[in-house]
Amino acid sequence: MDPVRIYFVGTAGSGKSTLTQAFKLWMDQQGFNAVTVNLDPGVEELGYVPDVDIRDWVSVPQVMAERGLGPNGAQIACADMAAIQFPEISNVIEEFRADYVLIDTPGQIELFAFREASAVFLNAFSTTQSIIVFVLDPAVAKTPAGLVSLLMLSSSIQFRFDTPMELVLGKCDMLEPEEIEKILEHCGNTDSLLFALDDHMNMRAVAATEFLKAMESLGVRMVPKPISSLEMTGMNEIYRTVQMVFFGGEDLSPD
Repeated sequence: MDPVRIYFVGTAGSGKSTLTQAFKLWMDQQGFNAVTVNLDPGVEELGYVPDVDIRDWVSVPQVMAERGLGPNGAQIACADMAAIQFPEISNVIEEFRADYVLIDTPGQIELFAFREASAVFLNAFSTTQSIIVFVLDPAVAKTPAGLVSLLMLSSSIQFRFDTPMELVLGKCDMLEPEEIEKILEHCGNTDSLLFALDDHMNMRAVAATEFLKAMESLGVRMVPKPISSLEMTGMNEIYRTVQMVFFGGEDLSPD
């Protein structure tokens, strides 16, 4: 079958890299053929060794030294440089002949969400089977205002790219059970979240109300699946979503 590309996207500190590592380990344990790709040219420590690393082609420290740029300018320059070289990078990825390509995106989410380079990353492969896994940071999501902000960000990415998206609540081992329950309640019950926003945000709740109503009327998924990379929980839920989106729910067995 054509490979499935899974892009792990989220704000800095949300746990994208640890989730990439954990999901790769889970897939290895299930006997699936998966490879990991790091697309962050500025990351210093991933916690795992990717099969394909964008830093082998371009890196933030190198660009800073060669062009006299600061960290932010170098990140933007690296994203554009990587886009130019990505056909070559994608060829290296495809040489692995993996069934699943797990892609760890930059910590600076705006580089993926709003730069044209991200469209290159999404379209450079021969396969059209791509899905974005948006990781909600639990430290932000446990406040009503933070949760709405993350939902807005995830929806903007979903609208920008014609790509299926799955929401996950990362690092659930850092939350109390009642905090997880409250977040899921807020995501699944618009009235509950609006009531909480009214208590905490006053006039800003009006804007949030209109946004949530629009998302609800458009049928945008807002309920995340709780996961923990540390405890290896929820990995099967991500896999099940992939199977449902691309293979009609059929649980494909490894070769």
